[in-house]
Amino acid sequence: MLIGAIADDFTGATDLATTLRERGMRTAVVIEDLPVGPERLDGLDAVVVALKTRTAPVSAAVAASQRAVDRLLDAGAERLYVKYCSTFDSTDEGNIGPVLDAVLRRVDADRTVVVPAFPANGRTVRDGLLYVGDDLLENSSMRHHPLTPMTRSRLRDILAPQTRAAITEIPLGTVRAGTNALRAAIDGAAPGYLIVDAVTDADLAAIAAASAHLRVLSGGAALAAGIEGPADAAPRSLEPVGPGRLVVCGSASSTTRAQIAHAHAAGCALRQVDLDRALDHPQDEIDGIVAWVRSLPADDLPVVYSVAELSDIRVGAAEVSAAVEDVLARVAAELVAGDTAHRIIVAGGETSGAVVQRLDVSLLDIGPQLAPGVCWSGATTGSGRRVALALKSGNFGATDLFTAAWEALA
Repeated sequence: MLIGAIADDFTGATDLATTLRERGMRTAVVIEDLPVGPERLDGLDAVVVALKTRTAPVSAAVAASQRAVDRLLDAGAERLYVKYCSTFDSTDEGNIGPVLDAVLRRVDADRTVVVPAFPANGRTVRDGLLYVGDDLLENSSMRHHPLTPMTRSRLRDILAPQTRAAITEIPLGTVRAGTNALRAAIDGAAPGYLIVDAVTDADLAAIAAASAHLRVLSGGAALAAGIEGPADAAPRSLEPVGPGRLVVCGSASSTTRAQIAHAHAAGCALRQVDLDRALDHPQDEIDGIVAWVRSLPADDLPVVYSVAELSDIRVGAAEVSAAVEDVLARVAAELVAGDTAHRIIVAGGETSGAVVQRLDVSLLDIGPQLAPGVCWSGATTGSGRRVALALKSGNFGATDLFTAAWEALA
């Protein structure tokens, strides 16, 4: 196994797996702590372990990451990749810094690069500052994230409270000075974390080449586009599944809100989660949504969502988010069990994790790409049903994703 990776949420896992697959690696995603027979990993070049650690307590995130790394090393992983969001979602406590500290200790490595840039999705790093499109991170919609509000843009300032390790910034001029110069800067820096500027895909390719000797990589998925794979890069087709469609959205991002608005304008059937019932009477809310979906004509596209406007975000966001995730995951599971839903788009990293865990899926086969960082994947539920899942980071995908994604499964 050339690459063993951990991702701090399920959309991040499929994001990275898609990139590795595009680079010619035979790749799969496995789910945290769920058993997968060694025969299912045989012949894979890369395995990504999907965790649900982005907003977990620090100790729990570190412990889960350590278990996943041990699992990958036992399977023969030559290099490790720590995948986090391209908007560096975290708090002053973590979990990016503490997880990186633990992974480096585990393999006795003294440094790694920190490269969240994802130019195809508008995430770039210049002078150590993270941009979302033309806006600094602190001025983007991520400033209003209910769980990890990003109010600073300098990556060093975000990471420093999370770790005692030294942090070095490597500027764009060094990245563009050539592989040898960049490698010399990486090797000559103080042990710790090296925040590397990247504005284009060519910058990321240069960073990947200059850091090819490092045992541990860290970044968003786009850094992996510079890693060469040994196998045929032809897209892998997925097993056919039934026709029933469903979209569930736990994300409050501006991109997901625009996708919901587009689906509404396109005539899709929309239903918003009643937050009060989700908190106080969750089973009633689940039953109501399930009954509503089943009442629709078979060719309708039901979209169940929690946030249409920023004003929908409640005080006590963590409790509300957990309740929404639970409701959406149980709705999806009931509709799959009842043979109503077979093809499901899930918007939001935490929601994606909740849905996959509720379906008792242990492995995702990576299928066709829908957009940078978004793909269809095939899975078998714990009860043996085959489903197709598109796990979408809240910030990813074109505005028409909810209406256009189904064509890739035809």
